[in-house]
Order: sequence, then structure tokens, then C-alpha cells
Amino acid sequence: MTISTFIPKLSAEQKFMLSVIIVNAGNYLYNLLLGRILGPEMFADAALLITFLLVLSFVAMTFQLATAKFSVLFENASFKSFISLIYKYAGITGIVIGAAMVVFSKQLQALFNTNTSLMFTIFGLGVPIYFIMSVNRGFYQGTKRFEKLAWTYQGEMFSRLAITLLLIFMISNVNSSILVVVGIFASFFFGLLPFKKENFSLQVKNVLTKNQTSQISKFFVLTAFYELTQIIINNSDILLVKHYFAEYDAGLYASLALIGRVVYFVTWMFVMLLLPAVIEKKKLGEATAPILTKYVGYVVGLASVVVLGCYLFPELAIHLLFGDAYLSMAPLLWKYAVATALFAVSNIFAYYFLSLDQYMPVVVSGLLGISQILLIVFFHNSLLEVVIVQIIAMAILLVIQLMYFFIKSGDKNTRAKR
Repeated sequence: MTISTFIPKLSAEQKFMLSVIIVNAGNYLYNLLLGRILGPEMFADAALLITFLLVLSFVAMTFQLATAKFSVLFENASFKSFISLIYKYAGITGIVIGAAMVVFSKQLQALFNTNTSLMFTIFGLGVPIYFIMSVNRGFYQGTKRFEKLAWTYQGEMFSRLAITLLLIFMISNVNSSILVVVGIFASFFFGLLPFKKENFSLQVKNVLTKNQTSQISKFFVLTAFYELTQIIINNSDILLVKHYFAEYDAGLYASLALIGRVVYFVTWMFVMLLLPAVIEKKKLGEATAPILTKYVGYVVGLASVVVLGCYLFPELAIHLLFGDAYLSMAPLLWKYAVATALFAVSNIFAYYFLSLDQYMPVVVSGLLGISQILLIVFFHNSLLEVVIVQIIAMAILLVIQLMYFFIKSGDKNTRAKR
């Protein structure tokens, strides 16, 4: 039974939005408690694990979104062939990535200056489970079974929070990063529930046509490319700061990024609702722009509130959330929130275009993601400089997305008049 079950008057979409808010609040609490309990230096390793989890979620999101889209478009035998195929490739991808993390754990330790390589080994063992979990979620998302989708996110979040805190408070003679990664690993199993066992069959005969296979491949490749740009834009700053700066500064920056990214976490629920709604409208031949306008409005409103709060009460926010040890980051808080807000709005546009099989914005996002890395590589004399270059890159990205939308809308209106 989920929290949303107790509010029967809300629609399935509204219950899911409420659930996402609760899950994000729980994940936020998880990060905040780790920051307070561990302190800046030990939190740097924990924050790296959390960043790896975010990276993993973006990679696996390729499988989730593909499953969601084609769960809407395919039926009967075609759907069974597709779901069998997607599970097979998700499992293979998870095994390859997980094995690579295990094999190169020592190199990862040296690259990111962590206290132990075992944390990467344990994380790698859980990667295949996460990919299977993402396909299961994609099915629930595409078929709009939002309550069951909510269960998977709540199970993962609550189990990670409870298990990690229990381990930290009960075991004192083990490296904290090992305890954190064990909690993350265990939470993947809870995220699998409820599991649609009927879909998990690798022996189904493939009846997909050449056109359907091409359609799947095209969407999958472009979505994978966009998720890669999300990984770059969302996580390259933390990884590069961990590389270029001292452990203490990296821990401070991790707290800054966590608070500043609240707008991105909160607005992610709109992306989850946007994709199946746009695909269904397109399938029925109905207008899709009103859906985009509605969700962009929501995101802009939420982002504005968060940025204003970070601007007016930076020290209060950091004091309440992380404690006085992190107060030196207060002047940077609203600036980082601006960078995240710009990306959150452009992200809505990108997923909208992706739903309509328009891929130019995806390419643009990739170029801006690479430019962000290059900017940080060349301009990292201070943490302020790292934040400023991100604002520049994200502002350019949003402007290009808006221009593309208006150009496409103008072309459509011109064709309609003819």
C-alpha cells in the first residue's frame, strides 16, 4: 500500500505527482542526513556514490523511456516480442557495465581519490538489477499504471534510507562509503517490486517487422545519446570538482549541488507524465503543444520559487539542511540554482521533441554538454568559476531550444494555412 492510496479523490496522475514529491523529499533527506552525519570529507565519497547512482539512472532511463513509448504503440504479439527483446538487451547492458566497474574498481579509486575500491565493486554488482528494474518501470509508465510505478520508486527510496542509516548507526568500524553502497545495492531489489513477471520472458518468438525494428533502434539510439548528455550536464561538474579540488572542497561543492538541484528533482515528475501523454496525443492525431505549454509553466513556476528562496535565504537553507560546516557555499547557492533551473526548463523541451521523433534538440544538448565539460576543464580556478560557466552553457541551451520550438511551430502554422 502506498501513501497515494490514502488520497482516493486525486487522479492517477495527481497521485503519481504526489508520490514523486514524497520520493524526492525522501531522497533529499537521505542526502542531507549523510552530509550531516559524515561531514564534508567523508561525504565527498558518499556524494560520489550518489552521483554514480544518478549516472546509472540516466543510462537505464534509455530502456525505461523506450519501454514506455512502445508500450503505447505496440500491442499483442508485437508488444510481447518487444518487451522480451528490451529485457534481454537491458540485462546484457547491465552485466557489461557492472562487470566493467568491478574489473576497473582500482582505477576508479585512483581517478576519483576515494578511500576504497570495494565501493565500486559492490555498486557494479547491483547494476544489472537496476536495468531490469528500469524496464519494469517503463512498462508501468507507458501503460499509465502510475500507482504501481509509484510503488517501485517508493520502495527503492524508503529501503535505501532505512538500510543505510541502520548500517551507519549500528556499524562503526567499517568505512562509511561501504555502508552507503550496501544500502544502495539492497534498495535495487525493493525497486523491482511490484514486478510484472508475465513480461519477463526471453523465449518469445520475434515477430517485429523491419519497420518496427528500425523505429525502435532509431528511438533507442537517440534517447541513449540524450541520456548521455544528461549525464554529462548533470554530473560532470561534481566529478570534475572531485578530480580538480581537495577532498574538503569537493564535499562542500557536493552539498551545494544537492541543494541547487532540488528544482531538477522536483520537476522530473513532469517529464515522466509528459512522454506518454505526448505520444498518445500524436497517435490520435491531436495537438501536443498545449501539453508542453502546461508542463513548462509548472516547471518555470517551481524553478522560480526555488531560485528566489536560494537568493533570499542561502545561509538559512545551508544551515538547516547541512549545518554550519557548509556555510561557505552560501554565496554560490542561488547561482547554482539558476544553472539547474535553466537546464530543467530546456529538459522539458528536449523530451517533448524526443517524444515527437524530432532529434535536432538532442544533438544540440550533446554539444552543450561537451562544451560544459570543456569550460570546466579550462576554467576551474575557483568553485565560483565552475558555477558561472555552467550558467552560460545552460542559458545558451535553453535559448536554442526555444528558437527551435518557435521555428517548428511557425512552420506548422504555415502548412496549416496552406
